[in-house]
Amino acid sequence: MAHATEADYLVVGAGAAGMAFVGAVIDHDPGARVVLTDRRVGAGGHWLDVYPFVRLHQASEFYGVASTPLGTGRLQTQGPEVGLHERATGAEITAYYAKVLVDRLLASDRVTFYPGHEHTGGGTLRSLDTGRSVGVRVRRRVVGARYLSPGIPATTPPPFAVDGARVVPVGTMPSLELSGMPDRWVVAGSGKTATDACIWLLAQGVDPDAICWVRPRDPWMLNRAVIQPDPAIFLGMAADLLGAAAEAATPDDLFLRLEDLGIVLRLDRSVTPTMAKTPTLARWERDELRTIENVVRLGHIRRAEPDRIVLDGGDVVTGRGSVVVHCAAPGLRYPPLVPIWGETITLQPIRTGFPCFGSALAGFVEATRGDDAEKNALCPPTPYSNTPADWLTMQVLGNRASLSFGADPEIRAWANTTVLNPSRIGPDDMDRASVADAVTRLKRNAPAGVARMAQLAGLSAP
Repeated sequence: MAHATEADYLVVGAGAAGMAFVGAVIDHDPGARVVLTDRRVGAGGHWLDVYPFVRLHQASEFYGVASTPLGTGRLQTQGPEVGLHERATGAEITAYYAKVLVDRLLASDRVTFYPGHEHTGGGTLRSLDTGRSVGVRVRRRVVGARYLSPGIPATTPPPFAVDGARVVPVGTMPSLELSGMPDRWVVAGSGKTATDACIWLLAQGVDPDAICWVRPRDPWMLNRAVIQPDPAIFLGMAADLLGAAAEAATPDDLFLRLEDLGIVLRLDRSVTPTMAKTPTLARWERDELRTIENVVRLGHIRRAEPDRIVLDGGDVVTGRGSVVVHCAAPGLRYPPLVPIWGETITLQPIRTGFPCFGSALAGFVEATRGDDAEKNALCPPTPYSNTPADWLTMQVLGNRASLSFGADPEIRAWANTTVLNPSRIGPDDMDRASVADAVTRLKRNAPAGVARMAQLAGLSAP
């Protein structure tokens, strides 16, 4: 053991969840001391490993720590997303977390950071460089901020055999440009990473006919235009969603209704999607992606050969010289929901789809409440979704969680001060007629809409 230290909290994971939690704890508990650790060399979690052309799919304001906004809150004034809120690049996100770590957390003199260390259990950290251990005496709790850490192509091998084929993770595509573009691109994956890869290729001037997109499942995606940090837009969207839910006959029927309302998008109107992880997508991206007509729906790739790929449902000839782009990492994780407060604090989303807000909320509640039963009642966890039926479950549990913490006046007041909260109604919004109308419709539609989604999802009454 190299040496020992002590702290109130040992937070394992310096990604988005861990940083948001630590920021809220030290903001609202002036005596709290924290040891923060991560296997990576700095703060930012998986953002330190992402592909170079990645961009946050949500508005920047929804991401980061509560005390320090990411970006300036500006609206885009040029490009295909004029009028929508800015979205940070991967480089901007990693720079943001590095600055928050130094200027906000370490500058408080109450946070100590151990990069390049793994937590081996109890209060022991081991350096991945030297192998030496550090003992941490934890006065209150260990905080698990890696329970839902995503799997990304840069750190996850292809989920198929490679037999002589040229297979590259998505992040290496820009470097291939230096040696000449391949004649044929095979993009493997159905989610946000695959859509980003295809958009990047098209932006480089690659002919859509030179792209073969292996899409085992078609995705539903949220229309980015209605997931904006403006309560008239966001709460208006929620009101429309709940109104549609009250009339839906099945999960698929609900998504088709939401498509008609402009809330969700799909890439191919002839295919009913079976995936609903629902990142955001802009209409211009959807239109670009629809130019790729060579879409393979034969299940997952089992083996990649020099001139063909072998899938669940058959073989596809790709031709020699083709490059298979690995975008098929699992992304979101789906472990069982557990109480956030137990032997450890296990960070999970609380309000549907906004993990930074959930972790900051957990930090605020940890700093201002003493009883675990009360904390768990205020902040029940919400799962991520995979299928349309899962998405209904996520919406119902997220709505119940919002009602739980929103009923507490102190938490409600705090939530309305942080831009991480998509439902925030700030002081400048109080007198806006459009906001009042959205709130009225939301209150009117919520009971029947939530009840119908619970019924379709097979959930019991709370």
